[in-house]
Amino acid sequence: MFKNYLKLAFRHLARKKVFSFINIFGLTLGLTSCILIGLYITDELSFDKFHTNAQRIVRITSELKTSSSVRTYAVTSTKPGPQFKRTFPEVEDYTRTELRPSKVTYNNTSFNENNVLYADPSLLTSFTFPLLQGTPSALEDRGNILITASTAKKYFGTTDPLGKTLKLNDAKDYRVAGILKDAPSNSQIQFDFVINFTNLGAAQTEIYNTANYITYLLIRNAGQIPNLEQRINAYMDSRDVRAEVADEPGDYLHFHLEPLTRVHLYSSLEGFTPNGNITYIIALTIIAVLILVIAGFNYTNLAIAQSSSRTGEIGIRKVLGAAKSQLFTQFTGESLLIAAIALVLAIVISTQLLSVYNDLTGKHLVYSDILQVKPLLILLITGIAIGLLAGAYPALVLANTRLINVLKSGFRITGGKSGLRRTLIIVQFVISFFLISTTIVILQQMNYVRSKKLGLDRDHVLVIPFSWRFHEHYASLKSAMLNQPGVEHISGSYDLPIAAHWGDGLTAYNGKEKVRMNITAIPADLNYLTTMNMQLLAGSDFTAADLPITTNINDSAAFPYRFILNETAIKAIGWTPQEAIGKTVSRGKTGIVKGVVKDFHFASMHEEIGPLMLFADTQFVRYILVRVNGQQMSSTISSLQGIWKGFLPSQPFDYHFLDEDYNKLYKVETRTAGLFTIFSSLAILLACLGLFGLSAISAIQRTKEIGIRKVLGASLLNITLLMAKNFILMVGVGLLIAVPLAWLAANSWLKSFAYRIDVQPWVFLLAGLTGIALAFLTVSFHAVKAGRKNPSETLKTE
Repeated sequence: MFKNYLKLAFRHLARKKVFSFINIFGLTLGLTSCILIGLYITDELSFDKFHTNAQRIVRITSELKTSSSVRTYAVTSTKPGPQFKRTFPEVEDYTRTELRPSKVTYNNTSFNENNVLYADPSLLTSFTFPLLQGTPSALEDRGNILITASTAKKYFGTTDPLGKTLKLNDAKDYRVAGILKDAPSNSQIQFDFVINFTNLGAAQTEIYNTANYITYLLIRNAGQIPNLEQRINAYMDSRDVRAEVADEPGDYLHFHLEPLTRVHLYSSLEGFTPNGNITYIIALTIIAVLILVIAGFNYTNLAIAQSSSRTGEIGIRKVLGAAKSQLFTQFTGESLLIAAIALVLAIVISTQLLSVYNDLTGKHLVYSDILQVKPLLILLITGIAIGLLAGAYPALVLANTRLINVLKSGFRITGGKSGLRRTLIIVQFVISFFLISTTIVILQQMNYVRSKKLGLDRDHVLVIPFSWRFHEHYASLKSAMLNQPGVEHISGSYDLPIAAHWGDGLTAYNGKEKVRMNITAIPADLNYLTTMNMQLLAGSDFTAADLPITTNINDSAAFPYRFILNETAIKAIGWTPQEAIGKTVSRGKTGIVKGVVKDFHFASMHEEIGPLMLFADTQFVRYILVRVNGQQMSSTISSLQGIWKGFLPSQPFDYHFLDEDYNKLYKVETRTAGLFTIFSSLAILLACLGLFGLSAISAIQRTKEIGIRKVLGASLLNITLLMAKNFILMVGVGLLIAVPLAWLAANSWLKSFAYRIDVQPWVFLLAGLTGIALAFLTVSFHAVKAGRKNPSETLKTE
């Protein structure tokens, strides 16, 4: 019996090639989309959960209040970790970490490495980063360094690296004492080298200020975390601690404990890697479910559309004594066969698309992520469920058809069931309009982010990382580079102008009261405003006289600094730009306001422009900024490299463009926009296939009506409009339902940006016109096909 059913199913698929292709294509498309979305979501949800102690690890974040401003940071100072372990029994251990770019040398071969991690030895006991060689105690020795397996291969090839010596920054030798397994891609903490945290000069003292380090706590019991946070902040508000951290009444320093497994998707503060966003995960999950639902609806509609062609088969089987259960089994089996074919194709296509998908998402997904027992079992269950659910309704309709009706007038599907099919198609277009509208808004916002004037010019600016260790060469190197053809301006700074992180405090007297605020600071070189094409509103730019007369930090403490403040800082103090010039302010070091610069975006557009301060000081330069004219770029870069090698022959010449750093600020949004665009387009395509199925049903059921209308003189256009009318009405109902949902969703997403577009009505008009056009074209296919039939053929049985 099974063999017979299988043979019939394949014969039916072969006989109805177009409908079979659409059925299989639709389900394959839906399942492929769900597999790829599922892989992305699974990876995002898995961040940091591989640690054995994941549920007991928290990240400490700082909340600092000064005067009327409150700022939060993902970093702490050196003291909270050890102090909280000493003070609170709930804290089992702490781990302080910092990533520092470094030059690493072995046998006269050097590389600039970005993932050199300084960490307390507890990194290897609190977290699960397996050692392939060596023991966790190796990190306790300040002279040791641990490297990853891929780094070992890079530096030592097949030679055993244990005991070998690596030199960091041409200053200190470290002995390789262990080989770590590469950190998983779903780990926030990424590293190639690990060194004992106490090698940092700042680690020699414990203070609450100068926060630069990401600190983790290992809690004895995960249930203690909420109460522990309250106890920590009560402790921070105690008299003795306040005297250490707060300058004024009302100021405070509080700490929050973020569970490690929630940081990546739920925290607004980034750590070592860019955060994801749980909102995007929910949205993609909904899209995956909707795509699957649409694919199932499509099969149901298309299966019904083909039913009238099987009246002879059903009638003969019933005459020969076939029971309802046998017919139901046959037609359900056909549905399961189609689902099985689609599932196999979806798995194959998904594996082939992984490399392209990884480029789009920035993930490192591999075949084994799909071809494992658990994912395959889930896919199998999903395929069976789709086959049963999508095929059950057509199978029931076919199996329950009365023999007398089939023999008397052929197979028909009439009555109230059409209401269900109309509902399905309306739901599909609600989904389609919703996805079209929200995708347009996302793309608009990302275009706004890319094109918005930042208050500076980020085009044609080369960024060359620079180490303070070569400060003695800085002035000569800069001067030589400036003389190269193609170079227009050159400067340097501690942070990049589009991503400034130096937190500081500023105090000023506005004539009525003392104003204290948290402020972002950028130590910069001369010509900084000119290099970045920033606009000076009042005062003047820095000159050589504004640089400290010594490069020693302690010796320059009494140097009268000159500051350039932005508009926001000036407004917060209560001055106009002209009033600010010559006024005295303090950031611990007293100085004079020399200029006021027009506000520019020194952080992501998720954040409002805050108060900012520039001060001239080259001892902190970490980046050389070179503005080039954009002509003969390769020769300009080549000449810059030659100059660099002349001054720093042992230092690799690395560079990138400022535009790249700017784009990294919106990496998550850009990738999400790409995913939304692709999968929304697929959902819309599937919805059109659903409409194709319903219009096929209508064309089949109205064949004779169309024939009569043609005899009475109806034109092809009349017939097309007649058939399209009801579908356009359904599309309109879908649009009315989708518009408020899309408007709410779009505005909710835009709220995460401090600077954003307004949702325009034309977005919904465009979505509506697109949907109506697609619906009309889809329906027209069947209308034209039915309208071109000879009435003598369609009416000959009457």
